[in-house]
Amino acid sequence: MGYERVGFWFDSIAEAENGFTRRAALDDDISVDVAIVGGGLTGLWTAYYLQEADPSLRIAVLEKEIAGFGASGRNGGWCSALFPLSATTLEARYGLEAAVAQRRAMVDTVEEVGRATEAEGIDCNYVRGGTVTFARSRVQLAGARAEFAESERYGVDRVSLLGTETVQARFGVPDAVAAMFTPACARVHPGKLVRGLARAVERRGATIYEGADVLSWAQGTVSVVSGGIPRTVRAGTVVNATEGYGSALPQVGRRILPLYSLMIATEPLSDETWERIGIEHGQTFADFRHLIVYGQRTADNRFAFGGRGALYHPGSAIRPAYDRVDRVRDHLRRALIDLFPDAANARITHHWGGPLGVPRDWHASVGLDTERREAWAGGYVGDGLSTTNLAGRTLADLLTGRRTSLTRLPWVGHRSPRWEPEPFRFAGANAGLLGMQLADAEERLTGRPSLAARLLAPLTGH
Repeated sequence: MGYERVGFWFDSIAEAENGFTRRAALDDDISVDVAIVGGGLTGLWTAYYLQEADPSLRIAVLEKEIAGFGASGRNGGWCSALFPLSATTLEARYGLEAAVAQRRAMVDTVEEVGRATEAEGIDCNYVRGGTVTFARSRVQLAGARAEFAESERYGVDRVSLLGTETVQARFGVPDAVAAMFTPACARVHPGKLVRGLARAVERRGATIYEGADVLSWAQGTVSVVSGGIPRTVRAGTVVNATEGYGSALPQVGRRILPLYSLMIATEPLSDETWERIGIEHGQTFADFRHLIVYGQRTADNRFAFGGRGALYHPGSAIRPAYDRVDRVRDHLRRALIDLFPDAANARITHHWGGPLGVPRDWHASVGLDTERREAWAGGYVGDGLSTTNLAGRTLADLLTGRRTSLTRLPWVGHRSPRWEPEPFRFAGANAGLLGMQLADAEERLTGRPSLAARLLAPLTGH
């Protein structure tokens, strides 16, 4: 395929990447210390920090397409401190100290990504401008106040709540009554990040095999088809870094649900337009609706804007045809203009998407099973651009036998339950999605917190 069609991020760097010519295929059976299945950010950060911990390790990264092909090259470009579970939920499960530790690790990760990319000369447009989340009704204002109170309780996230007068003066969101500002987020170009990181791990001595279709693994033996020929990779440990795409593998299956999130990009807007909009370089933005939207101002002055709305496909199917849905594209355009009317005349230049990985309990995890000789990380539910970095550092510690503050974090070793078999999985996943649409409509109509959102909370991770 033409890999520039992965989306705006890849299209914008296609010339610099020489058309994304594939790296060498796996042309023989090999033996390595660590075999990493998946050439996205989880796999590449894991290789990077393993190399830092022990440069003598033989590391192979096995990627079916090209490095960054999956969610790592398609996401919204938020290097944030977001974690799928709230601090309140983490405290209820693991205690106050563990919840605070997980929050602090996520905040520190935003800075670590900036440090590592600068050290490796990866120009990924990293600017730590924070996130502005708009409250556009009394119900959303209550949600903003609740999140602000939660952040105050744990004392890690230094957020601020902006009042109506400040928000109206600073941003072009006509109906905003307040906004929450979170400093722990950086705007990045995810395509530049993942492709630059791939080159960094190669410089350090790892080998990335592209066009390597992993069929299965067990006890350190990986079955691969490369160039139409079966190959075997023997490894001390196999790292599962497949995220949503892992649902097609027998070792993962119903442990992960691939849920599509789609995006649009506009043409570049003038500085005068951006001055009216109020979003600065480095800032990301969202609002407090239930059906998630997210956006950024790109380095070349576009809107890159995405959100949920695409249906889950039966049998956890993943196909190129699902990357673009006209109905969702039109929904995103309307949502962007509704939020920022100054974007009304902006031409949509790109429309793309892909699957993210959702565990049944919405609990991201990382771990090592020494008996099975298998490690894993994932289930980020769309919050993976930065969490992959924390996962890579944690896996490096686990695989090299070090006991550190990272290996004691509460997400380490967690195992999510499996999703229900079909057709129950299809019904439940799409009921949650449609329920969030209903919840937003209900709140607009009644001006009260949604009953539908409360009833469907077990399906939506809230």
